[in-house]
Amino acid sequence: MKQLISFNKLLGYYEQQLKNKDASLAQRAKHILDAVAPYPELRDGFEDVAVLEKHSDIIALLLADVFPTVLTQNEIKAAAIPYCNVVFNQSKRFEQLVKDAGDNFSLEIRNMPDKMQYIVQCSVILNFFYGFNIDFKRPLFYDIPDKTGLMRHYRILYNADFMEITPTDKALKKFTQDDIDELLENFDDLEYWKTKFPPNSFVVKGFVIANMFDVTAEHSISEIKSTLIGNNKRGSENYMEDFENTFKSLFNNKDIQVGFSGYDQDSNRFLKIYGKGISSFILKDREDESCDTLLCESSKGKLFKEQNYFAVSNIKKYYEKSGHSQPYKNLYDQGFRSCILAPISDGDKLLGVLELVSPNQNDLNSINATKLVDVMPFIVSAVLRSIEEEKNLIDAVIQHECTTVHDSVYWKFQEEAKRFIAREAVGGQPSFKEIVFKDVFPLYGQIDIKDSSTERNLAIQRDLMIQLAEIRDILVEAFRLLQLPIYEELIFRVESNLDEIKETLHTNSEQAIFDFILEHVNPVLHHLKREDSRLEALILKYESSIDMGTESYYDHRRNYDESVTEINRRLAAVLDKKQEQAQAMFPHYFERYKTDGIEHNMYIGSSIAHEREFNSLYLSNLRLWQLQVMLEMENVYYGFKSQLPVKLDVASLLLVYSTPLSIRFRMDEKRFDVDGTYNARYEIIKKRIDKSYIKGTNERLTQKGKLAIVYSQKKDEREYLRYVRFLKSKGYFTNNIEIVELDGLQGVTGLKAIRAEILYRHENTPEKTYTYKDLMQEISG
Repeated sequence: MKQLISFNKLLGYYEQQLKNKDASLAQRAKHILDAVAPYPELRDGFEDVAVLEKHSDIIALLLADVFPTVLTQNEIKAAAIPYCNVVFNQSKRFEQLVKDAGDNFSLEIRNMPDKMQYIVQCSVILNFFYGFNIDFKRPLFYDIPDKTGLMRHYRILYNADFMEITPTDKALKKFTQDDIDELLENFDDLEYWKTKFPPNSFVVKGFVIANMFDVTAEHSISEIKSTLIGNNKRGSENYMEDFENTFKSLFNNKDIQVGFSGYDQDSNRFLKIYGKGISSFILKDREDESCDTLLCESSKGKLFKEQNYFAVSNIKKYYEKSGHSQPYKNLYDQGFRSCILAPISDGDKLLGVLELVSPNQNDLNSINATKLVDVMPFIVSAVLRSIEEEKNLIDAVIQHECTTVHDSVYWKFQEEAKRFIAREAVGGQPSFKEIVFKDVFPLYGQIDIKDSSTERNLAIQRDLMIQLAEIRDILVEAFRLLQLPIYEELIFRVESNLDEIKETLHTNSEQAIFDFILEHVNPVLHHLKREDSRLEALILKYESSIDMGTESYYDHRRNYDESVTEINRRLAAVLDKKQEQAQAMFPHYFERYKTDGIEHNMYIGSSIAHEREFNSLYLSNLRLWQLQVMLEMENVYYGFKSQLPVKLDVASLLLVYSTPLSIRFRMDEKRFDVDGTYNARYEIIKKRIDKSYIKGTNERLTQKGKLAIVYSQKKDEREYLRYVRFLKSKGYFTNNIEIVELDGLQGVTGLKAIRAEILYRHENTPEKTYTYKDLMQEISG
């Protein structure tokens, strides 16, 4: 369109008024027409908006009936060019709004880019010139900040009574329904619209009257609803900031802050909600707090019994009146002087509390609290959905942490579950079939804590000796003071147990000594503590060193257990992180176990890959990846070994098995296992391989500082020697690489192994590499 500002239609109205029987109206019409007569451009139309300022007095006179002076302080109103940001002859209230917005503010219709403006104008022409019924109407808004900086929102309604549309020679003579259908299918294609509506194909003369209404409250409620419904929004960095700003607009107060606290019905406690930017002002800096401690009787009655908001317009007054008690203390200490606490409830069940606070007295009160009535249903819905999402997340964590239904095979379980549901829906007797994957290649690896049994027994032995020695000292003192022969006999039995475990801890020694202490020693100590105050301090000192969980001395064992737990935790984290990369290369089944070290199984093949085509290249790639990860885990371990309470060693082993096999998900055990008698040979090897010896020697296969790769076929030996040479060139191995033959295991013979000495990198000198021996010297030195 060629837009011309014109008052032609309005002047036509006044020309008709000349014939009005009411002389005063006719006289006024003549006065206006005479005043405008010297300025024909006001009738003919003009594009230069500077003319508006030049003739502002005449235009004001011309529009006086449309803009009555008596309403100018109240109505938000202006004359305007439709869908553009040009306004004139504003009402006094509109002028003040724009002035309060500041010098840098420029009026702009929300979400009306030039492209959209062009297409909307074309839609108007289709309706009012060509006679089609195109629903082009959409709400228009001005967003104008007030003098405090809060954003206010105004709905724009156009009165187009004074508009005229005239075609030029560029305009199409007619439109067919096919043309309309094509336009409707290409609403966002501006260039296509321009082929039907060439620029300047129409002249639009006139102006519109833009009436505006403050819809900030409605807009804020809509924004709150949108924010709470949108999952993607709730995870964003500025979610709470945007949410809080919406409440500031709703209450027309820039000082308001928003917080939340959860409620646990079982413990009757308020809980901190974890999320980006979420605070709880009633909890202050606490993680949780009893409701009985945190709330007064009045607030408990409002929130719990009435399930209504609790408003305090003067926190200072009630803080002093209550003797500095809760809930006013926490709020007062943080500088807040008014608040509203609103219950978030599902039926009669309290889920949490919405907290609105302000540093100013009377900002929040029982009157403006009623504004929450319109938004609380959306907050409740969002909280209920969050609870459901949390449950789903918990289920997902349990699925990930506690079962072996791995992501790579989940599709198979989904297919079977869908079949199960479909069968049940038609009244059948469904059963969940066992999941089997055929012709998959296994990979097994372990990084094992060396001599873990010996170290554990040594820790138990030391703890038992210390405990028995302390018991002996108490009984010796008891015999000295009381001279009862029974105590001397008990001392003899304690010392006999001590002598028995000094050299060797037998399998049944720990339980035998535990039973002895429980049945024969503890009753005596209990008796002595009550009967003789001279022994009480000595017995209490002994009892303070006893662990409540194990009911025994637990110092060396704790150090050992904590060391093993930390080793497993850190190495599992490395393996899990690296697994994400491996799955991205090609999907495969993966599971790991924490024992005295970390074991892992992997299976790869076309039956697991689902829609991906399997190639032996991916098996080779996974084998090389596994080898590299084992080396990285070794390096990570020796990087933190010095921090452990017990300085244990580890040894790594891989099992190569080139024969494809089948795995079946055992429903009763909730885990995968190899399927079939022949395939069971693989499981036997896995379970026994780490205890194997080099043939003809007493030397164990697994050694600290070396990686063992066990295999049975020559082609596997050639493949892995390639990988070892490649990794040696990258500084992972020394030249100390050997091929050894293993003693036969029960039911398994013909196994061989590559054993390669690992090069380590110390964190203090990452550019250097060390053998195990050199690394230990570097760490200890």
